Amino acid sequence: MSNMQPLDTVWMSLSAIRANKLRSTLTLVGIIAGVASIIAVMTAISVVQVAMEKEMSVLGSQTFQAQKWPAGGFNSEQERRKAARRPPLTVEQANAVREQVTSADMVGAELWKFGVKVRFSGETSNANVSIVGGTPEYSENNTHYIGLGRNISQRDVASSQRVAVIGFGLANRLFPFIDPIGHDIYVDDRKFRLIGVFDEKKSAFGSQYDNYVLIPISYYQRMYGQLGNGGFMNSVNITVRSRTPELLPDAMEETRQVLRRVRGLKPHEEDNFEFFNSASLIDNFNQTTLGVKIGAFVMGTISLLVAGIGIMNIMLVSVTERTKEIGIRKSLGAKRLDILRQFLWEAIILCNIGGILGVALGFGLGNIMSAMTEFEASVPLEWAAVGVLFCSVVGVGFGLLPAIKASKLDPIEALRFE
Repeated sequence: MSNMQPLDTVWMSLSAIRANKLRSTLTLVGIIAGVASIIAVMTAISVVQVAMEKEMSVLGSQTFQAQKWPAGGFNSEQERRKAARRPPLTVEQANAVREQVTSADMVGAELWKFGVKVRFSGETSNANVSIVGGTPEYSENNTHYIGLGRNISQRDVASSQRVAVIGFGLANRLFPFIDPIGHDIYVDDRKFRLIGVFDEKKSAFGSQYDNYVLIPISYYQRMYGQLGNGGFMNSVNITVRSRTPELLPDAMEETRQVLRRVRGLKPHEEDNFEFFNSASLIDNFNQTTLGVKIGAFVMGTISLLVAGIGIMNIMLVSVTERTKEIGIRKSLGAKRLDILRQFLWEAIILCNIGGILGVALGFGLGNIMSAMTEFEASVPLEWAAVGVLFCSVVGVGFGLLPAIKASKLDPIEALRFE
């Protein structure tokens, strides 16, 4: 008995856990709840994050956009008013960037309007179609390519042609049985000749990528004049693609200098425009979810600590109930270290059983969202490892006091215990 092997100690700990099934089960509930709450929230966030990163990678790895309004919204009313006072970006400024930024190979301009209707013959879409007035670079810079027909051309823009390219979903709605190319459609009650259809571009959040119309930016300006949605001056979004991904920082800096110059900014004045790309959008989203992650971790940690206190109390009761057993083992030669290890292993094994069950439950709960939507399921294994490791720490931390108490029992007094 004095030379107990580690496996013998573990086996005895498992036997003790099995012998007290009800007590062990009640102890596991707190551990499972604590771990499952952490893993479920982290998994749900991971599911959304994977979908969002896929959505926000629309600009690709070497494209960025310059615009009047911040991409991430406003933190205060003061910020919104400050952005509203900025002069709009213009097509002329986009042309200056195209001509002067040497590290870019493609510069486009876009203007957007949301909530319009499109009709063909007897079919009319809902009033949820987006219309974009763009230049020929729109397709490449937004990684949304032509699947049927052709793209708008520079000649279409120069002569303000009434031509349109529509999204895949909109084409299926208006032209379910015929080739759409060459037909006339009505966009916001104005007639356009349909020259192309974009490839399908699926979105986890619906079909917004497939539910819009591209027309030449010059005709868009003729349609809607100077005012956009909300009564603000129309401001052009300028998309810039660097020649290589490595040149992206250079292209951004060159574009910044060109825009500052053409917008008449003095050296001491701050930029009155914003840049964003896919990476910055993803960073903003991660920053937004950071608080939720921390909150979930704190709540789960509190739950685990409460469960740890419960484990300690139950283990202390177990020491009292098994005093005579401990006395017998010591009288047969078991050392203090053997007793300490057995009770410590009981706490660690119990916590890790709860941890593993909590991780499995958390993954299931966190992926309910993916089962109900088109989001991809996600299994953040790093959080599973954190959860199980934390359970081991809880087992050691709260199992140590009962284990020390058990190891210090006097064998003679223990044998007399009734």
